[in-house]
Amino acid sequence: MSSSDTVWHKSWNLPGKRAETEAVCVEILDAARQRAYHEDELFGVYLALEEAFMNAVQHGNSGDTEKRVRIESLVTSDKIDVSITDEGTGFNPNGLPDPRQGDNLYKCSGRGVLLIRAYMDIVEYNERGNCVHMVKFRDKEGRIRKALYSE
Repeated sequence: MSSSDTVWHKSWNLPGKRAETEAVCVEILDAARQRAYHEDELFGVYLALEEAFMNAVQHGNSGDTEKRVRIESLVTSDKIDVSITDEGTGFNPNGLPDPRQGDNLYKCSGRGVLLIRAYMDIVEYNERGNCVHMVKFRDKEGRIRKALYSE
């Protein structure tokens, strides 16, 4: 049985530090590469993971490195499934201002949730708003590659 046929599952409970979450991102993407995900798919997953980790560390845990970030991940030949939970009070993801409108265009932040929603197929938040669950399904028909490389 090759690694592309296996299920990869891993959990972490880490200090809320940027360097810690970067290593997790690399590990999840490596597991996906071993299951032959295309780099175009992984680019979007990478951006979504980076934004979700940054939101958990900076906004959720308010930069407090004593607070933890919990990550659950599952990578199969069909999907990449990740949940990220911080120890913050949470937020209402539907109450965020649209970063594409008005004065929000000029703000230095506020685009993370939009990017996560753009690149992942499923994005769900728990009721408290301190856990994001994201799923990216494998592009079996090559839609990404066709869209990027067709003339």
